[in-house]
Amino acid sequence: MAMSTESLTLYSFAISHFSEKIRWTLDASGLKFSEVLMTPPLHVLSALRMGGKGETTLPILQVRQPGGAVEHIQDSTHILRWLDQHLGPLDVMPRHAGLNEDIMDIEERFDAIGKDVVRYLYHAALNGDDDRVIGMWTQHASQHQARLVRLFYPLTKWIFKWRLRITAEAAAQSALRIQQALAWLDGRLSDGRHYLVGHQFSVADITAASMLAPLACPDQHPIYGTAQFRQVAGHSPAWLGNRPCVEWVRRVYKAHRTGHPGLEAHAAA
Repeated sequence: MAMSTESLTLYSFAISHFSEKIRWTLDASGLKFSEVLMTPPLHVLSALRMGGKGETTLPILQVRQPGGAVEHIQDSTHILRWLDQHLGPLDVMPRHAGLNEDIMDIEERFDAIGKDVVRYLYHAALNGDDDRVIGMWTQHASQHQARLVRLFYPLTKWIFKWRLRITAEAAAQSALRIQQALAWLDGRLSDGRHYLVGHQFSVADITAASMLAPLACPDQHPIYGTAQFRQVAGHSPAWLGNRPCVEWVRRVYKAHRTGHPGLEAHAAA
């Protein structure tokens, strides 16, 4: 079931793995949408206004109903549940009770390490080359937006590190939690399965691959697959190595993101 491009608008960050999770779900489900790529931290007021719950997080899915009413769904898990309830059943979210429960359990498991991945990678990036970080944040910004980001970057950097607890100790703890998630995933894949639940590609695979993509750097991702991103993120930690789950992330991207039109094709602003 497809809605018109004018009906669904995804407000996202190009660099966000949570945004990638929803972008990928929409693409894999054949749902037409437009995408507004926002620039951190210039997104804050818009996110507060649209979300209406005091949160500044993206992605936010805007839904324009036929009668003109507009609804905003904030948070990637809330968006998944809205899509399932209003546009399902989707191929990547089967309604079979046992499968759906397992899929959403894995979605929750890997969502939980999403902030750990951010904290771990930004600890290196924000203590490295600020110009590269600014370049990543402003990749889809206008010249005026880029100037504002650079002007306020010292304050933004401090707030960002404070809100996400980006310290050496917290980053080390995040690295341990990521390694635990990788070990679980290696175990799940140890029987040779291609997909995490059942015999078909699902939101479980999308979530795990999206959350780990900033570490695995699959070539098919227009941000994580670039040399610039690898330089900013300071890849690769010794514990990442060539573990099976990292190779699985890259295989999933190659198999199911090959036709990805790229962020530029969706960008509306």
